[in-house]
Parts: sequence; C-alpha cells; structure tokens
Amino acid sequence: MSRVVIAMSGGVDSSVAAALLKEQGHEVIGIMLRLWSEPESQEDDGVARVTENKCCSLESVYDAKRVAQKLEIPFYLLNVEEKFRETIVDFFYDEYTAGRTPNPCLRCNRYIRFTALLGHAMSLGAEYLATGHYVRVDTDPLTGERRLRKGADSLKDQSYVLHTLTQEQLQHALFPLGEFTKPEVRLLAEKYGLAVARKPESQEICFVAQNDYRGFVKRYALERAAQKNETAAEPIPGQLPGPIFTKDGKYLGEHTGLAFYTVGQRKGLGITAVEPLHVLEIDATRNAIIVGPAAALEKSDFIIRDVHVPRGSALMDTFTGSVKIRYKAPEIPAVIQPLPENRAAVHLLQPARSITPGQAAVVYGGTDNNEVLCGGLIE
Repeated sequence: MSRVVIAMSGGVDSSVAAALLKEQGHEVIGIMLRLWSEPESQEDDGVARVTENKCCSLESVYDAKRVAQKLEIPFYLLNVEEKFRETIVDFFYDEYTAGRTPNPCLRCNRYIRFTALLGHAMSLGAEYLATGHYVRVDTDPLTGERRLRKGADSLKDQSYVLHTLTQEQLQHALFPLGEFTKPEVRLLAEKYGLAVARKPESQEICFVAQNDYRGFVKRYALERAAQKNETAAEPIPGQLPGPIFTKDGKYLGEHTGLAFYTVGQRKGLGITAVEPLHVLEIDATRNAIIVGPAAALEKSDFIIRDVHVPRGSALMDTFTGSVKIRYKAPEIPAVIQPLPENRAAVHLLQPARSITPGQAAVVYGGTDNNEVLCGGLIE
C-alpha cells in the first residue's frame, strides 16, 4: 500500500475519501489548507463584522480534526494564504474588473491543490494526493497515458473543474469517490461513524463574504491599495460608470461599472424597456454594456484560449466532442478546430445561451463520452 495525503476540508466528501483510503490499507495523512479570506466585511448598517473563510473556518478545522482522530490518521494545517491570495484572489478580482466572469475553482485546483499541496505531499514521501472530488482517473491500456474521466454520479461530476490537470499531476492523483453517488457517500459516512455525515455542502465562493462578489470587488480594491500603502485610485478599475447600448447602438442609460455585470444578467440593469433585456456583451474597450432580448443570447460559435489537453499533447486536427460551457451546463455536440497560439474555435451544433467570457468550455469524448479531451477559457 502507499503513503497518501488526503486534502481535508471538514466536509463529508473529503472525510469519506479519507476513510476509504484508510480501509484500503494506505498510510493516510490528512492535510487541510489554510486559505486567504476577506478580513472583514462592511455591512449596510455600517458595522464591520469579521468573516471566516468558508473552506477553513474554525468549525471546519474542528470537523476535519475530529474525523482524523476518528480514523486515527495524522492531521495538519498548511498555510497557503499568501499564495492563494496572489494566485486565485487577485486573478478573480482582475478578471471581474476586466469584464470577464472567472471560475476560481479551476485555478485553485490547478495551482493550489495540485501544485502547492501536491508538492508538499511529495516532500512528505507520499506517492499520491487524494481529494474528495467526484471524478475518475485511469490509464489508457494502449498508450499508458492517464485519462481524466467523469465521476459516476452525473449530478456531482466535477471533471469540469479539474480539466487543467497535467499528466504528471494525474499520475499522482487519487479520487476515491469517483465511483460513488452523493447519497452513497453520506451512507458511507454513517457507516464509518463520521459526525459530518449530514453536514450540508456550501456552494459559495470560499473567500467572498456573504457570497457577494459585487461587494467583494469594491472591498478588495481598497484592500489592494492598502497592501501597497496607497489610496485607492479613482476611478477604481471596473467600477467606472459607462453607457448601456442596444446591439444597434441605441443609448439606454448608464451602468455602474463593468465588474458588476455578467453575460445573461437581466435584473439590476437600472433601465426600462418594453421587453426584458439581458446583458449580451461586456465591452471593456468602450467601457460599455450591450443589452438585448433573451433570444439574442443564443450563439453557436466562440473561441477558447489557453487550451489544455489532460493527455498532454497539443490539438492538431479538427474533431468532434460534447462541450460544457459552464460547470452545471448540459453538454452540447460540437466541432472543435485548433487555432494558432494555443486557441481553438468551437462550433456548437445547437446554439447555447449566455456563453460567458472568462468561464471554461470543456470538451468530452472517447468511447463512452466520459473522457475530458480538452478545455480552455472562453474569449
């Protein structure tokens, strides 16, 4: 059996993953990451209240430690707050202020869990890093390459947020929950006597207070200025008011800053019209929001950049697959054409709504349509 580091969060998934590994006879070491979170949030009533990072609150640390004690495995906290802030939080802020809508989990899995934590695991002599993600990894019998595949539970499959993993990372990755459904995992937690068996899961962005990303953008602008001993610049990037236009150029009013809008948004536009209008485009060049009817959100063609292939090879030829344009979006048949500079053109065989710059498009295929073929960020 192998020495395995399990990334623990205090939730039911990572706890059951740890229990399964222990039951399989591995030498298991539990490590919880201490991540950056907003130091405080300013409420509408003017009272500043301290907030905790939802991924590593004192309650979560206590729950993870209690599970480790139950399983009789060592447990440690690893502080990666500064790396997390620089790599994940700054990127999240910069993307929003540029008019894009990022998914921080993609970047966190790539650079924090499977780079920083995996490196730490290797330094401890571990052969593998395990997590509680619902995803499967196996080896292609013909090529020996590691394949990243969907989890058995289609409702919980998390291959979308792991599509950036490399062959080297996949060689050292274990996902014990890949063959299980969420209800089965909760039953296993009961079987193992884990106190977190019925603990609810959080769907929020872990470092954003009250899951209020608009408020976060405002607050973090001041936080970054304070880090540099500066006064926040006026206007703050992404918060400069600008025009709202229809697609044919008709002026409808003013927006409050590109950072506070996302493609597909209907509410909170501050304009009146005969029919409901949605954000169709965020034009950073003109500092403008382009709006139109819901039907205008439907598109079939877009470009992805920073294309990543889990098997490691570059895209060479045009091919077909099924594409997810968001984590919970249905898959759509598509044709993918490689382009220069690590980009690709995606043509959906049926149009989709709200194709959002900054989100990832992930392509699936293989004999059972379960393998992640590639993915990239939507331009």
